[in-house]
Amino acid sequence: MRVGAFVLAAQFPGQGQGEALHRAVRTAEVGEEAGLDSVWLAEHHFVPYGTCPSAVTLAGLLLGRTQRLRVGTAVSVLPNTHPVALGEQTALLHLLSGGRFSLGVGRGGPWVDLEVFGSGLRAYERDFPESLDLLLRWLRESRVSADGERYRFREVPVVPRPDELIECAGGPEVVVACTSAKSVRLAAERGLPMLLGMHCGDEEKAEMVALWRTHAIAAGRTPEEADGAGHVSAGVAQIADGRAEATETLVKAMPGWLREGLEAHVTVDGRHRSMRDPVAYTELLCGLHPVGSPRLAADRLAATAERTGITRFALLVEGSGDLAATEENVRRIGAEVLPQLC
Repeated sequence: MRVGAFVLAAQFPGQGQGEALHRAVRTAEVGEEAGLDSVWLAEHHFVPYGTCPSAVTLAGLLLGRTQRLRVGTAVSVLPNTHPVALGEQTALLHLLSGGRFSLGVGRGGPWVDLEVFGSGLRAYERDFPESLDLLLRWLRESRVSADGERYRFREVPVVPRPDELIECAGGPEVVVACTSAKSVRLAAERGLPMLLGMHCGDEEKAEMVALWRTHAIAAGRTPEEADGAGHVSAGVAQIADGRAEATETLVKAMPGWLREGLEAHVTVDGRHRSMRDPVAYTELLCGLHPVGSPRLAADRLAATAERTGITRFALLVEGSGDLAATEENVRRIGAEVLPQLC
């Protein structure tokens, strides 16, 4: 079982953006010290829900500050960038880190980002498959051209090649955020592992894994390949001596951040987007994920792995909103939870 941290660089009420970003960096540094497997970095634009606008840039910094930790994006918003530009950055980080970088990509949302970056609503609603396929070709081939509906250009060489170094053979890992049956099928047909969100319970995640397996086998994968896909489950983790104490920590801090962060999202076309009740959502997350004593946390992770088959976790550890508390949370996961999972 591989347990990592999910880092949003969340700006809690009363905090500065630099404070949120500093906590994100320290989470990764302490995570490596504590024995975590990985850190997954979120990307958001123009909202305090997450203050990191470039997950690949932050990943480059953290890869340079760590020696063993796998660093991934969860996710880089593909409609906001050119697939070739993201492919070049991915190849660079993959090679210079000795293969420690994982690229997670997703559609994002119908946010004002699409207007600011000039990609338009179509990039979100229609063009994701074309963008993903171009990105994958860039990471797997030596020369690439494009003749699609969105991207058209003459053949050019891939520089740097992701497979240039023997120790990085196989190219960088690409993971796809999946929230619907359509996105599950898209990932499965390309043989790409899924990143499944915090709001999903074990039953829903198990159904999505089963659906992914069906589509992957139909696309020509063997059952053994389908069963070893390496999906990632996102969740929340807060360790305390008891469940009540851990839950209280999150219920006191997370709703204020969720309320300000989610309300700040602006749709590109003015469509109405309903927002979850922040307190109810926090309580839901506490019930779904490893929030409580180390024993409870280990049991919850083991139960998720048994029900879904997923053995990779990206856990939000900054739910207290406090730097010292986040560091302690990460250290307790490493010292008191991980040994129970061996």
